Amino acid sequence: MLLSATRRGARLARRLTVQQLAEWGELYETAEQIVAELAANAAVHGRVPGRSFRLSLSLDPGVTLRIAVADPRPERLPEPGDFGALAGVDAESGRGLLIVAALADRWGVDLTVRPVKTVWAELDLKAR
Repeated sequence: MLLSATRRGARLARRLTVQQLAEWGELYETAEQIVAELAANAAVHGRVPGRSFRLSLSLDPGVTLRIAVADPRPERLPEPGDFGALAGVDAESGRGLLIVAALADRWGVDLTVRPVKTVWAELDLKAR
């Protein structure tokens, strides 16, 4: 799904995720939170005026849910392991990837399709 790189687009990404996972008969609370964080990052940090971000969900039923959010700013890379230090104690933002890391079984960044960056997260459904 292509979505506008705005806060409204990020909210729509979350709602569409809930709808799709409900149609698939999968629990969605954890996935909803991960999508909310990744989509917000795409809208705020990955935004290029006039360009959208892409949300992809793929399901291997009962095994794995993969969430991928692609934006057109490959030069703005999240660094696994460093993101927790970005937010000060009183900061109101900067913890999104810390939340993703805590909720996902795996996550990372893919730069193989230029000129975009894709941040992905996977949930092992057997363990839930």
